[in-house]
Amino acid sequence: MDAKAMGPKAMGRLTRLAQPGHFMRWSGSLLPWVAGLAVLLLAVGQYMTWFVAPPDYQQGETVRIMYIHVPAAWMAVFFYGTMAVSALGTLIWRHPLADVAQRAAAPIGAAFTLICLVTGSLWGKPMWGTYWVWDARLTSMLVLFLIYCGLLALWRTIEDPNRAARAVAILTLVGAVNLPIIKFSVNWWSTLHQPASILRMGGPTIHPTMLYPLLVMIAAASVLGIALHLQAMRTEILRRRVRTLTILEAERLDAALLAPQAA
Repeated sequence: MDAKAMGPKAMGRLTRLAQPGHFMRWSGSLLPWVAGLAVLLLAVGQYMTWFVAPPDYQQGETVRIMYIHVPAAWMAVFFYGTMAVSALGTLIWRHPLADVAQRAAAPIGAAFTLICLVTGSLWGKPMWGTYWVWDARLTSMLVLFLIYCGLLALWRTIEDPNRAARAVAILTLVGAVNLPIIKFSVNWWSTLHQPASILRMGGPTIHPTMLYPLLVMIAAASVLGIALHLQAMRTEILRRRVRTLTILEAERLDAALLAPQAA
C-alpha cells in the first residue's frame, strides 16, 4: 500500500480516536496505567531527592526545594503551551475536543504555577533574604498565573459555550507571548535566576548526583500532569453531556406544559 493511500486512513483513525466518545473509551483504559506510572515515578523521585541527592555546598538542604520547584515551573509552561495548541484547534479546525482540552488544562496549569511561585518564594527567602523580588523570571511567572486565572474567570463569565470557547482561545494565543519571555528572561535581562542548567548547548551544568533525581522528578510531574489532564478532560466531557441533557429535558418539559395551552 502506497503512502498516499495510507495517509488519509491514518488521519481518519486519529480523527476517530479524538472524538469524545472514542476518547472516553481509550482514555478510560489508559488512565489507570498512567496514574500508576506517575505514583511510581513520584516515589522513586522522592527517594532520590531525600536519600541520593546531596546537599548543595552553598544552599545546604534548601536545595531540595528545587526538586519540586523546577518540575512545577516546567509543567506550568507546558500546560499553557497545551492550551495554546488547543486554542488553534478551536479557532482553525473547530475540533470537538480542542476546547475540552483547553478548559481541562487551565486549572491544572494554574495549580502548577502557584506551586512554582510558592516554592520559589520559600527557596528565595534563605538565598536572597526575601520572599519576593520583581525579578524578570518571577514577574513573568506571576503574569502567567494571572493569565490562567483570567481565562478561568472568562469561561465562567460568558454563558454561551461557543462564544466562551472562541473568546478564551483568542486570549490564550495573546497570552502565549509570555512563554518566550519566561524562557529567555534570564538571558535578556539581569536577573537573580541562573541561566538554563539542563537544556543548554554544551550539556547540563548540574552534577549527576543532583541531575538524575531532578530528571526523575520532572518525568514524574509530566506523567502526573498527563494523568490529571486526561481525568479532567473526561470530567469536562461528562459535565457537558449532563448540561446538554438538562437543557433537552427542560425544553421537553416546556413543550409539554405549552401543549395543553395551545390546544
